[in-house]
Amino acid sequence: MSFSTQTLDQFLEALSRPEPTPGGGTASAVAGAMGTSLLVMVAGLTKTRANTDAEHATLAAVRGSLSPLAPALLQAADRDAEAFDAVMAAFRLPRATDEDKAARKTAIQRAFRAATETPLETLRLVANGMELGETVARLGNPAAASDVKVAAGLLDAAAAGAAANVRINLESLADDDFRTGAGLEVDQLLGRAGEARSRLEAALP
Repeated sequence: MSFSTQTLDQFLEALSRPEPTPGGGTASAVAGAMGTSLLVMVAGLTKTRANTDAEHATLAAVRGSLSPLAPALLQAADRDAEAFDAVMAAFRLPRATDEDKAARKTAIQRAFRAATETPLETLRLVANGMELGETVARLGNPAAASDVKVAAGLLDAAAAGAAANVRINLESLADDDFRTGAGLEVDQLLGRAGEARSRLEAALP
């Protein structure tokens, strides 16, 4: 089942089950989707900071850029659970012969790479959302400043969670080039998101 089709109660119940999935990667992506959705809401309010045509036009453009992020993050939530399910399935493969062991090892590496790439994509989407949120904070309706703060908190939690999932999965990968590149990208994306949050909060009334 896609998590986007579940009720909130169903999703929380699924998270609380003593099973590997859905887990932190899925929760991070959903938190990111909630944060970007709040920013979409504030960007679409009829009143802006100074209520000028220029502000309305800028916020409409930002809203157009923000709107695809929540659906993309919900897809990442599904893929994250699917990817880790694939990791668990790979570990259950037979290892009776040398051929079995080699095939199992390859499958495990392939599955861990997918389980790393999904939260990395979540982190990319979240960093993008935080950067777009700066404009929403600067031009949006001052009465919705608390909504923007909540959005920033959700996006910050999503970024930290996604980064943690990338890093823990990288530990299981043998591809040194991929590990190095992904690790550097995580650092860069966290830096971008952190700097954007600082600018966002400074721009709030």
